[in-house]
Amino acid sequence: MDPIDMMVTDYNCEYLGLSRLCLMENAGKSLSDEVATLSTFKFSRPVKIVIFAGSGGNGGDGFVAARHLLNRGFEVQIYVLNSIEKIKSVDALVNLEILMNLKPRVSRLNIDFINDSSELDKLKFNEMDDFIVLDCLLGTGIKGKLRPKVRKAVEIINEISGLTISVDVPSGLDPLTGLVEDIVVNADYTVSFHKVKTGIKKSKEDIVGGIITCDIGIPIEAELFVEGGDLLRLKNRNSNSHKGQNGSILVVGGSNDYYGAPAIASKAAISMGVDLTYIYTSKKQSNAIKSLSEDFIVFDSENEELSLADSQKILELTEKVDAVLLGPGAGQNDELSKLFNVLAMKIKKPLVLDADALKLVDLSLIAKRDDVVITPHMSEFKSFFNKSINEKSVNLDKYYDDLDFKDINNKINDLQQIIQSINGVVVLKGKFDYIFQSNKVKINRYGNSGMTCGGSGDSLAGIVVSLLAQGYTSFDSAILATFINGNAGDLATEDLGYGFGAEDLTKYIAVFMRDIE
Repeated sequence: MDPIDMMVTDYNCEYLGLSRLCLMENAGKSLSDEVATLSTFKFSRPVKIVIFAGSGGNGGDGFVAARHLLNRGFEVQIYVLNSIEKIKSVDALVNLEILMNLKPRVSRLNIDFINDSSELDKLKFNEMDDFIVLDCLLGTGIKGKLRPKVRKAVEIINEISGLTISVDVPSGLDPLTGLVEDIVVNADYTVSFHKVKTGIKKSKEDIVGGIITCDIGIPIEAELFVEGGDLLRLKNRNSNSHKGQNGSILVVGGSNDYYGAPAIASKAAISMGVDLTYIYTSKKQSNAIKSLSEDFIVFDSENEELSLADSQKILELTEKVDAVLLGPGAGQNDELSKLFNVLAMKIKKPLVLDADALKLVDLSLIAKRDDVVITPHMSEFKSFFNKSINEKSVNLDKYYDDLDFKDINNKINDLQQIIQSINGVVVLKGKFDYIFQSNKVKINRYGNSGMTCGGSGDSLAGIVVSLLAQGYTSFDSAILATFINGNAGDLATEDLGYGFGAEDLTKYIAVFMRDIE
């Protein structure tokens, strides 16, 4: 499991009503159980537990473990590499304060706060004694070169005789890549919570030792549902950035009947923070689209309507932008089909296919690309994946939005079978949005029936292409877009009831993003 996915899952538990303090308690208890078991098999006599704790959640796991190990009769020595005022994790501080409150000391506990690296030089460990050392210094959110005090602590841990157990990842190991930039704790065992981290799998056995995975009560829904924790995937905007450095997009679409669609998508993209928005549309409707916003940079088709004659001009435009959206309000005819299939084949930038593009573009042209996002509702999904559905004899008509757990799992399994025919991301829109890529799946539960208004799908596509242009992966762009669009719809409903349109929705995207900063 990638570190960011673990952090997201951890925070998502809060949105499901499961506190991170509770998770820390479960993690610390699990850790103490594993320590007690390893102690029994490794040593024939009682040994002292030495815990090196950092200021984050990893240290908090160690504080909880200490409490449970004391109850088992172990002697515990804790070295905290910060003053109590500098403990960053609120939950870790709660558990440290519990230990601090155990006065006068009855349990065999000692806590020392290390304020300077020089204090670590004074620590002495008898080589004739055996210890169990818990490395609770750095968690999955840390990477890069170690600070001097942490580096010194790692050196000491590696010198102590006995058994070394790292919590989640050995300190000094990159939890994503498994690389070591400086030095690393050489663990005899690594205890991972919930799932083994990606860096552990990529690392060497002489660094991570034996791998133990502990279930700490995180429900599968915390991974599966898109929740507030997923906002951790958002990057901070560079305060020194200039025009164009936060992405530029091209939207190709619009027709006599639906000239508002590319405008809605473009407004949503702007609300999501993209710098420049280009629209390529039919000559008939370009003036109407220009009138909808001064922010749009609008280009006219060669003929009255979009056609294959526009392909070269559009392809030249794609060289100026970071991501492209095809389809909003485009309509359907033979010329458009030729144009969109040529564009799908030749555009090299991240690509979003929505609305009419899903009915015109041949799946085989984008099947091998992992930087493509398609955003169909169920009927468009059936049209786009018609061949796969028929080959696998899958009946999607039997599924409704309100499903029990058996139907939900069957629906996910059936949909995953179908989407295996492409490498890109599929966002299946509905009461619940299902986001798929390969074996990955997420479910967005946000949004409401007010979003049945025309254009809410264009808004979603606009957010996706905006995020792609800003450098997010296709999967992250898709899951964030469904969550943000749904929450914008919920905010609109709070203020306006169900009487709002897609243009209102795009304004609430900016409101939602402002409120989370």
